[in-house]
Amino acid sequence: MMTRPARRSPKRSRSSNAAANTYGKRSSIGCGVKLKSTNPVEAEADFRRAVDVARSQDARSLELRATMSLARLLNKQGKRDEARAMLAEIYNWFTEGFDTADLMDAKALIEELSASRSGEKM
Repeated sequence: MMTRPARRSPKRSRSSNAAANTYGKRSSIGCGVKLKSTNPVEAEADFRRAVDVARSQDARSLELRATMSLARLLNKQGKRDEARAMLAEIYNWFTEGFDTADLMDAKALIEELSASRSGEKM
C-alpha cells in the first residue's frame, strides 16, 4: 500500500506573514486589509507599522497596499494632502505593471485625493 506525503499548507512568503500579522483580525478598511482596532488612532498606527514592515522587507506591492489603506483612513480624517503625498511617493517608485489592479486602484485614489484637494469632482 502506497502512502501519500503529508499535506502541507501553502507556503507564504516571509513578508506576507509579517504584513498579515501586522494587520490583525478585527475590522477592515480598503483593500481587504485587517486591522487590530476600530479606533482610528490605533488603526493609523497599525497601517504605518504595516508600511514600515513592508518597506523594511522591500515588499513594494505590500507597501503599496498598506499605503493605500492608510491613505483612505487619512482622507477620512481630513488629512488629504498627507494621504496623497505618501501614496504618490510609493506609486512613483513603480516603473511597470500599471495595468495591474493595485496600481490602477492607487492611481484612481491619487486622482480622487487630488480632486478632493481642489474641490473638483472627476
